[in-house]
Amino acid sequence: MDKVLVTGGCGLIGQHICSGLLKKGYEVIAIDREETGYNEGKEHYTFVECDPTDKNTIAELFEKYNFYAVVHAAFTVDNDYGPIVTEKEMKESAGADKFIYHYATTSTAKKIVMLSTSQVYQFPKTREPIREDSDLKPVTNYASMKYASEKAMSSEMQHHKDKEIIGCIIRFAPVYTLNFTDNLMVKITDPKDGSLFVYGEGQYGFQMCCVHNLVDFILCFIKNADSARYAGVYNVSDKLLTTAADIITFMREHHRLGAVMQKSSSGAISKLKGIFGASKEEKQNYRYLDLSKHENNNMLDCTRASKFVTFRWDIHNTK
Repeated sequence: MDKVLVTGGCGLIGQHICSGLLKKGYEVIAIDREETGYNEGKEHYTFVECDPTDKNTIAELFEKYNFYAVVHAAFTVDNDYGPIVTEKEMKESAGADKFIYHYATTSTAKKIVMLSTSQVYQFPKTREPIREDSDLKPVTNYASMKYASEKAMSSEMQHHKDKEIIGCIIRFAPVYTLNFTDNLMVKITDPKDGSLFVYGEGQYGFQMCCVHNLVDFILCFIKNADSARYAGVYNVSDKLLTTAADIITFMREHHRLGAVMQKSSSGAISKLKGIFGASKEEKQNYRYLDLSKHENNNMLDCTRASKFVTFRWDIHNTK
């Protein structure tokens, strides 16, 4: 059985990656600070409790196992982090990235998959889709941390370009599942007072990513990416934007939802420019709602990733 190392394997995203790999017949070795129990007791699953910065333990794993692939999901938000990533966490990520990429590129691994974020892109001034070669401008600590991780991976692979390793950087939109709804709820929550609101009929959208679309892409990449032409950056998200109305309907059907204030839709989104503050905390909060960025309904162009998998999950059928 091909062995896959998953860092951050017990976070929200990591545990679903591990589960998907197990179902596809891989042997999975997951590392994280603590076990969540999601995959505990499953065949061909080994959990190693260690901090992602524990260089010695991770070095021993690369010596012990002949990994076919490495999925670097550690230091990914919605695993262990709050909405504001601290400078301490950024430094920890940078330190761990350095030796994880080094071990991966000097080991038996044929493929390295790194989880980044769509927040590394500069906000576009037009309604053009955001493509992998669009301008980059990370603003939040989280986006800066992930962009630094991207560069660290690219640099390490360049040092070992003689080895036939296929590297994949995934820039994905904020995630959700049937039960993980934090990234959905923030889209209808006023950051000033915490009240719920919607403008007009809520027919304005947000680019989201069902966790299962992300996992499906990772599984297909590991299985089917068989040459260097598949290396590079991939955007991953749901096919369509998730509207505010979708979120409200979803939450009412599956969870509790308090009163939602309906506001006038006449030029509403445009009027929001400048209303929401721009304090340092708000800028660093990767979940902070700034509706002025959504009036163009910008979407990630996932054409490249779609060559591997059909993104079939959305807010209407997520599990």
